[in-house]
Amino acid sequence: MKIRHNKKRNTAFVYEALIREGTSAILQKDEKRKQIIVDIIKEHFKNGSILKSDLECYRSLYKSQDINKSTGTRIVREASLQKRLINPKELFAHQSHLIGDINKKLEASVFDNFVPNYKTLATISQLFAMATPPKDRVILEQIIVDNMSLANPTDETEDVDALVIKSFVKKFNAKYDSELLDEQKQLLTHYIVSFMDNAVELKNFLNEEISRLKKRLKDTQAIEYVSQDKEMIEKTSQVLTELDSYKTQNINERILLVVLKTQALVQEVSQNGDSN
Repeated sequence: MKIRHNKKRNTAFVYEALIREGTSAILQKDEKRKQIIVDIIKEHFKNGSILKSDLECYRSLYKSQDINKSTGTRIVREASLQKRLINPKELFAHQSHLIGDINKKLEASVFDNFVPNYKTLATISQLFAMATPPKDRVILEQIIVDNMSLANPTDETEDVDALVIKSFVKKFNAKYDSELLDEQKQLLTHYIVSFMDNAVELKNFLNEEISRLKKRLKDTQAIEYVSQDKEMIEKTSQVLTELDSYKTQNINERILLVVLKTQALVQEVSQNGDSN
């Protein structure tokens, strides 16, 4: 028996769709829209809220990767138990309030945002559904545990409805001059949700990313066409100095922009180096 998946009632999907909408607002420098999205997330997903509890049940399954299957099975069963402790009527009411806020303060098209792990979120939703038969529940549990054991989960975009992908690509191309690098998407995602954990995850990611970028920039200085260009060497050194200075600064949008540009620069130099 297959249960119809309602993505608007999938707390994790709505959360991820909001994150992507927030990332879009940042890239478009739409401060007003970004703040609306941040306020919606703050209100509905604050600590102690029923939606935050529901989201954590999902996140424990789709954010856990590269773990052994025994541990994965225990996590799935604990998450399922915690999910059953959430009052379904209260959850439905809070989801309705969230959906209403998105429709009124943003627009319904937020729910059309492309979420790469949509299939996984739908599978978890089926696992959590009370109407799912025992046999199907065991099969779904196994699928989720198998996915949690992967170091790098497979890209699910091919399995997502073609119309959803087409809609996303159209919106994406309309908003951005070019497609973002994976590391740029990760940075923006950490930034938009940084208020939820006092920017702990953002700071950790940024420290690791800046270290990676500094190493890559130093490596590029040894590339022949770079080492023979005094202007490029000077500019690269300036970027390295700038990145070093961030150790003692609070994270802000200027720093974010510099890191985003540096990520693009490193990628471009690496590609040019390979082609030469």
